[in-house]
Amino acid sequence: MAEPGFVRRYLFSLDHKVIGIQYLVLSMFMALCGGAFMVLMRMNLAWPGVKWPLLGALFPHAMQSGIMKPEFYLSLVTMHGTVMIFFVISLALASGIANFIIPLQIGARDMAFPVLNMLSFWTVVPACIVLLSSFAVDGGAPAAGWTAYPPLSAVRTAVPGSLWGQTLWIVAMALFIISFTMGGINFITTILEERAQGMSLFRMPLTIWSYLISSALGLMAFPALFAAVVLLLCDRHFGTSFYLPSGLFFGKKLLPNTGGTPLLWQHLFWFLGHPEVYVLAMPAWGIVLDLFPVFTRRPVFGYRINVYCFYAIAVLSLMVWGHHMYVSGMSPYAGELFSLATLAITIPSAVLGVNMLASLWGGAIRFRLPMMFAIGSLVMFGSGGFGGMFLGNATSDIQLHDTYFVVGHFHLMIGGVTLLATFAALHYWYPRMFGRMMDETLGRIHFWLTFPVFYLIFVLMHFDGLAGMPRRYYSWEKYDFLAGVRGHQVWISLLAFLLGAAQLLFVYNFFHSIRKGRPAEPNPWDATTLEWQPETSQVYRWPYDYSVPGAATDFTPQNTK
Repeated sequence: MAEPGFVRRYLFSLDHKVIGIQYLVLSMFMALCGGAFMVLMRMNLAWPGVKWPLLGALFPHAMQSGIMKPEFYLSLVTMHGTVMIFFVISLALASGIANFIIPLQIGARDMAFPVLNMLSFWTVVPACIVLLSSFAVDGGAPAAGWTAYPPLSAVRTAVPGSLWGQTLWIVAMALFIISFTMGGINFITTILEERAQGMSLFRMPLTIWSYLISSALGLMAFPALFAAVVLLLCDRHFGTSFYLPSGLFFGKKLLPNTGGTPLLWQHLFWFLGHPEVYVLAMPAWGIVLDLFPVFTRRPVFGYRINVYCFYAIAVLSLMVWGHHMYVSGMSPYAGELFSLATLAITIPSAVLGVNMLASLWGGAIRFRLPMMFAIGSLVMFGSGGFGGMFLGNATSDIQLHDTYFVVGHFHLMIGGVTLLATFAALHYWYPRMFGRMMDETLGRIHFWLTFPVFYLIFVLMHFDGLAGMPRRYYSWEKYDFLAGVRGHQVWISLLAFLLGAAQLLFVYNFFHSIRKGRPAEPNPWDATTLEWQPETSQVYRWPYDYSVPGAATDFTPQNTK
């Protein structure tokens, strides 16, 4: 058989490893875009009213005379959130790493449906293009927030970004959901049907368990958002009233819509939105639990309990979406039910956290880069989860809901936990991807410019939220009660710029090491799982046989009798 050409090998490849790397490269590009949006936002928040002549020349309509327009700021908020959640973290962690590692860890030759796998990637590429192109259309990028609440997203004349920019947002999200659904079907089928002989379910690494359960969760939750965006498109362009009630005035004009309610969108969006947190966080936890044994040289603590916790979190996550809507005027009785469900989900989450700590206890810890990022992810998990206790309770959430407390909490959990786990995974599996090691010195500089800086930024935002600082605002200069914390914005912005620069260092390290990195040994971490073993046709044991009494080495691979 003839060797595949460049296009088939590197562009429209059917190889899960190549597709995984494609997802990772695309996510890095989108991260640069999302980071650029953050820089512009932070410049305005730290120095409101300051003229930036160069930016005025680059964006003459959005930054007239070098001063950012409020509507452009709202577009940046919308696009930053959308890009970072759906087109960076999801693509890197839930698609890229999953594609690369799932077949290798279960001893499969490839994904169950290679063509579908290729199509899933080439469906999300146009989604990215469509989303970013919204800056170039009449009215500019969408400005209804990353949650796209009606009526701002449903009425085309609401704000400038409600015109064609919001429609492109809808199209991009629909394409993303289609891509994510194809990927989820592939992951589940591959894990259930393509495992090596002898690999029972409870011989699978916890990373595989996390991808199996999170993929199933995504398949149950994402259809709600797909239906929601279709209905939103109908409201915008076909005269329906799913989200628009009667009596709405825009520009002194009474809209003809009757019978709809914006709360329908909120229910549909958050029915996906909160499970999406665990679709992303669960693989991060699985990766952390898998890396700890490698760098402590002892088995993971509570393997089966961790699996049952994954199941419990997945089930409960489908019952807690209403805690995002306590301020919507819902019945106090419904609020109490959602509060109880939210508090219940903290139980398996706390058990996972305790088991992670127990997995460290008594181990001979090797502080290599994957381990450092994994520990950082655990720290973010504990801190962010503690803040979530306040937001899950209706009484306290009503006071904190529209403040920077939510911004801080959300970034620690959906940003810090997943981002650091992704860096841990990339450093760990980089030798398997490219046969080389990433530069250790650059990696340590990147870690110390990422973990503490990220942590400080978003912990500081918690205190701003407790002081009452509202989120999504263009500026707070006219609010006297915020005088004591307004100065925090300068420090937060400077730290954010440092954090962004550190990620450029990682990108450089990633691509530079492909050719210049130190050649890696076949099993550089002395790990037991199948991706590091030359022969994977038969599995005899679970993936955490470290420091087994009487064994010749301190690790016994899964394919060793």
